[in-house]
Amino acid sequence: MRAIIIGAGIAGLATALRLHQIGWDTLTLERAPARRDGGYALTFGGIGYDAAERMGILQDLLKKGFDTTELVYHKPNGQRRFSLDRATIAATTGPRSITILRGDLEAVLHEKADAEIRFGTTLTAVDQDEHAVRVTLSDGSTEEADLLVGADGLHSATRALLFGPEEDFLLDLEHKVAVFMLDQRPESIAPGATGTLSSRGRTAAIISVGDGRNVAFFGYRADHARPGEDAATQLERVYGDLGWIIPEALAGLTRADSVYFDTISQVIAPSWSSGRVVLLGDAAWCVTLFAGYGSALAVGGADRLGTELAAHPGDIPAALTAWEAAIRPEAERKQRLGRRVKGVYAPTSPLLLWLTQLPLRLTALPPVRRYLLRRFIKG
Repeated sequence: MRAIIIGAGIAGLATALRLHQIGWDTLTLERAPARRDGGYALTFGGIGYDAAERMGILQDLLKKGFDTTELVYHKPNGQRRFSLDRATIAATTGPRSITILRGDLEAVLHEKADAEIRFGTTLTAVDQDEHAVRVTLSDGSTEEADLLVGADGLHSATRALLFGPEEDFLLDLEHKVAVFMLDQRPESIAPGATGTLSSRGRTAAIISVGDGRNVAFFGYRADHARPGEDAATQLERVYGDLGWIIPEALAGLTRADSVYFDTISQVIAPSWSSGRVVLLGDAAWCVTLFAGYGSALAVGGADRLGTELAAHPGDIPAALTAWEAAIRPEAERKQRLGRRVKGVYAPTSPLLLWLTQLPLRLTALPPVRRYLLRRFIKG
């Protein structure tokens, strides 16, 4: 059996690895000219952690993970509001989770999948029948397979070709985000620490992610944005009045190799498959960073896809139906969470900021921390 996978990100590489494990051949197509590294830091747990353990990559991920030694919340002028220490942070994430850079997670999947990847290529047309799916590629070539997996992210070309235009599926959560790697760590951020501030609908963070690497994160409400502005122009306008390390981080953007800059949107799709074509990862559900579970769902979804394909040999539509029934409840639960908590990331007033940070302040109290640890141990 053979699969064509569109997208060489976490979802696509996890799918390639899992399908190889059940004896399939794969071809992965990636629009970008080369594999990307860096990206934002994420907490990888839940069904993703369980899947990584089953797929044999957990130990490799653990080696790439890092601990945040301190999480410091600042005022716009740089003064400290409060902080969480390593033990408190661990109590909030639980023992079966990893904090890891997105690019490092991709690197492990890339190495373990040993997949054939064709960079600088995507699909332009799809045709299928009960026997096979055939795709026409941007380089003019054609390929045929038993299954086509659209793992090409929020702005999925696969979804647009097979399921309909993007505007039919995207739910805008009225925020924008910019993430990039800094070429040097600001002196006020200790190695291994994260510093963050929020002010009137804007949040910024500098995250020390190990090996001397540092990530700048900017997230803000969309009413601060202006159509047509590039990332540097928009961030300077939106954040330019803030102090602390913001000027230093904005200067770092001009030297960054790349920046992720996009709206924060969910994908709401009534079905994730059509015949021999299936969407997986952000292309199918995109829970967004507000829910903080996208990479775990991508790896967990890839793992379950392989399981269902192995359990339904020769009947791909039945396998896809069973797979969606297994994954959709978890994805929709996380989407609801993302919609519910979106206001926490960039509170619009000092009162809302205080209210959103109150649970974190309470978490730092020893009795609350002990309760969280007991809950995870029992769970």
